Amino acid sequence: GKRPGRHGKRPGPPVHDDLLAVTDQQGVVRHEFTATAPNQVWLTDITEHRTGEGKLYLCAVKDVYSGRIVGYSLSERMRSTLAVAALNSAVALRRAEGMPVAGCIVHSDRGSQFRARKYVRALRSHDLLGSMGGVGAAGDNAAMESFFALLQKNVLNRHAWDTREQLRTAIVAWTERTYHRRRRQERLGRLTPIEFETIMTTPATQAA
Repeated sequence: GKRPGRHGKRPGPPVHDDLLAVTDQQGVVRHEFTATAPNQVWLTDITEHRTGEGKLYLCAVKDVYSGRIVGYSLSERMRSTLAVAALNSAVALRRAEGMPVAGCIVHSDRGSQFRARKYVRALRSHDLLGSMGGVGAAGDNAAMESFFALLQKNVLNRHAWDTREQLRTAIVAWTERTYHRRRRQERLGRLTPIEFETIMTTPATQAA
């Protein structure tokens, strides 16, 4: 049988084209995770961590423009509903901020949760464009994995978690308070994701 993918996700046939792949001069397929405005490119992936009650799964949606985690969902089960809930939360946040999301590319790996009919229907219902990495593509979703690595270092591995609720609370608090509002990023000119979005989008909003 097929070897399960990371975190138990089983990669299978892609249900979307890879819209972010480029081939370099050496013929290697790489990904260009770049955006010039919010809601052009989102990345999504799933990670997991053990607690005394069992595993807790996190599906996050990251806007490439600012690095902001615009949507996420946490559950004790890794099903397509986890991915759908994260996607819906991202759409709800951006719409609440008055930002259109139609035409945004949502890139994922080929895990079964992202190939599920329920997830594909959710993409279409919001007029989002699904994109899926191919096997062996260099840097596939590396930008998403960098967030998970920070989360692991600053939250997950800090100590043992007795309950899923404890870990859920810690993940949300670190993401919203620290990652979004305190952690400055070199690529954003030493601004936090929230500062960067506020500064870069406010003039356009006022001019509208």
